[in-house]
Amino acid sequence: MATIFTKIINGEIPCYKVAETDDFLAFLDINPNAKGHTLCIPKKEVDKLFDADENTYNGLMQFSRKVAIAIEKAIPCKRVGMTVIGLEVPHAHVHLIPLNSMEDARFLMKKTLTKEEFVATAKAINNSL
Repeated sequence: MATIFTKIINGEIPCYKVAETDDFLAFLDINPNAKGHTLCIPKKEVDKLFDADENTYNGLMQFSRKVAIAIEKAIPCKRVGMTVIGLEVPHAHVHLIPLNSMEDARFLMKKTLTKEEFVATAKAINNSL
């Protein structure tokens, strides 16, 4: 059965797209730790990051780096943190989180954004690519 991320890739579920290539997709997390919290995923469905073939793994890291640099340009923050947990969705994904404190990296306090804020944030990051 297709994961929720595969359904996003296929256009069955909408997302706030930040960047896309033939092999990877970046979109805003709908339950973000901070404004600009972005998920980067391979379009090839693979459950665990380290089960990805070398090209997919390295490509995802390169893609995530480009997106992280754009986030840092678009969203005021001290740095962009990266984490890979992968328990909530069985599809490899990288969390890129704008950080101003260690609390922003914890998955305990979430930000609430309006649809307009999501759209503006996705556009700002995309324009910084």
